[in-house]
Amino acid sequence: MPNSYDLIVLGSGPGGYIAAIRAAQLGLKTAIVEREHMGGICLNWGCIPTKALLRSAEVYDHMVHARDYGLTAEKFSADVPAVVARSRGVTKQMSNGVGFLMKKNKIDVIWGEGTISKVGEIVVTNPKKPAVEPQNPKPRGILPTGTYKARNIIIATGARPRVLPGIEPDGDRIWTYFEAMKPKKLPKSILIMGSGAIGIEFASFYRAMGSEVTVVELLPQIMPVEDAEIAALARKRLEKRGLRILTDTKVTKVEKSKAGITAHVELSSGKSEKLSAEVLISAVGVQGNIENIGLEKLGVKTERGIIAVDGHGRTNVSGVFAIGDVAGPPMLAHKAEHEGVIAVETIAGHKVHGLDKSKIPGCTYCDPQVASVGLTEAAAKEAGRKVKIGRFPFIANGKAVALGEPDGLVKTIFDDKTGELLGAHMVGAEVTELIQGFVVAMNLETTEEELMHTIFPHPTLSETMKESVLDAYGKALNM
Repeated sequence: MPNSYDLIVLGSGPGGYIAAIRAAQLGLKTAIVEREHMGGICLNWGCIPTKALLRSAEVYDHMVHARDYGLTAEKFSADVPAVVARSRGVTKQMSNGVGFLMKKNKIDVIWGEGTISKVGEIVVTNPKKPAVEPQNPKPRGILPTGTYKARNIIIATGARPRVLPGIEPDGDRIWTYFEAMKPKKLPKSILIMGSGAIGIEFASFYRAMGSEVTVVELLPQIMPVEDAEIAALARKRLEKRGLRILTDTKVTKVEKSKAGITAHVELSSGKSEKLSAEVLISAVGVQGNIENIGLEKLGVKTERGIIAVDGHGRTNVSGVFAIGDVAGPPMLAHKAEHEGVIAVETIAGHKVHGLDKSKIPGCTYCDPQVASVGLTEAAAKEAGRKVKIGRFPFIANGKAVALGEPDGLVKTIFDDKTGELLGAHMVGAEVTELIQGFVVAMNLETTEEELMHTIFPHPTLSETMKESVLDAYGKALNM
């Protein structure tokens, strides 16, 4: 039947489109349903465009500090519309690339809003609301709205910004990441609620571009999921760059005016304070898009706003899978992609390892960058593990000093008895590119001995990784 498939994927974000490609590779007749943008939020309003913005901020910051490198740069300025245009251009290129991959892999694209009407059936209708930024042109090979049948369905509908009552975004004075990614002009002052990856990345971008930035975090530590020592070093560097950071602080009320916003906050001391800024960015997390897709009618089990799944993406309803943000934290693109492959290979009857969340790396692309995998020191000790801790500072690494990036640290955590690498945590230049080395090591169940016997190239930042391992066992050579 022309409207019948082995698999229909609901959502074309990184989890969805990767799942569709893997399914096509395995010979499954596959279609994907999308209502806004090929590539989803990550590619269009998250991972990719923010990295383009941050790259512009990095280059601008280098120009500001040109004399530190023996150079002279004069009469330069930040052209905010041009910076935004470059970011949107990168996004368009990548989104078009996803459309090309659908065509290359003979995956049908159904443009519209999908609802699972019953097991094995999806009804696709015209989107109820227009896209934030309409995709033009849409990918080729678009199928019409209507009813489609599938032996299996993967839900990959992603997430949206979490909204706090009384602090609802208005697109003018209170922003989410949508507005923060497309400023018409540079605000002179910004208040950011939340110090997770989204909040800290925007804080880093806007501060580098010249805005006065204040970050308010409800918990005692910025970047709450990170190792406390690494988060403290990141905070010190961010504050050195001019950010004001208030932790253990609660926003109780926000008032708007023509001039901006005034936030009433309760400080850790118990005192109250009023913070004023032109704009407030709400970065208090995201919530899965699980509404209006037919879950209740099907009886798909949900827990605390996410779809309950096993390690292979299966829900409690046969033939219905869920991956990515709707399947729970960590809400990361690479986690969604891996889940998509696992789910599809499970559908195809392959024997495949379930998702091991303990080996999912996390990256924050602020300045300095932060990256981690595995247990923090506190979590390892809470689990009853006796540990060996290694540390190596960037100031002792020749490449870091030559780059003008001496502020950084690599921290490794090993099981004292077995030498198992339990966790690795890094802050400093390009650590988001380095962390994969430790991820591979953990996946291969590498011990400290193999890492010590590995030859790292010189001069590179990666040498800090080996030195941190050596330090855990009292063998560091360069400090």
